[in-house]
Amino acid sequence: MSPAAFNEPMVDSTEGFPPILGEQANTLILGTLPSQQSLLKRQYYGHPRNAFWPIMGKLFGAGPDIAYAERARLLSGEGIAVWDVLKSGSRPGSLDAAIDKNSAVPNDFESLLVDHPEMSVVCFNGQAAELLFRRLVPMGVQESFTAVRFVTMPSTSPAYA
Repeated sequence: MSPAAFNEPMVDSTEGFPPILGEQANTLILGTLPSQQSLLKRQYYGHPRNAFWPIMGKLFGAGPDIAYAERARLLSGEGIAVWDVLKSGSRPGSLDAAIDKNSAVPNDFESLLVDHPEMSVVCFNGQAAELLFRRLVPMGVQESFTAVRFVTMPSTSPAYA
């Protein structure tokens, strides 16, 4: 290995998860890309200090004290879907600011809307999710969300607590 190779930054390529998505989903919560903790656990919002699951516990009984599969089932039963803006991307570590925008690939929102025309609300889990959506999802797809209300929520990440 050449000495120059030691100076190259290590970049992690991350593949996102399939959505938590029931047949009657009408509200979609969008994050950015799974964190390192989430990847290890194979769960959305897997960091123990992320506020997402405690909030879902208060709202829908889907708190971190119950098994992940049951949490996902409870959210689906309430019409809540969970996904990320990005299907994949490179990011060293877990901070949204470290996502390499040139490597970012958005999820297929066009197919989501075709399969779930009852979708009426999209909640961005933080400003980074909204910015990635606005920047990377083609304008034609964004415009097909005509009946959808967009809401940007404070991030549940422990980095913003």
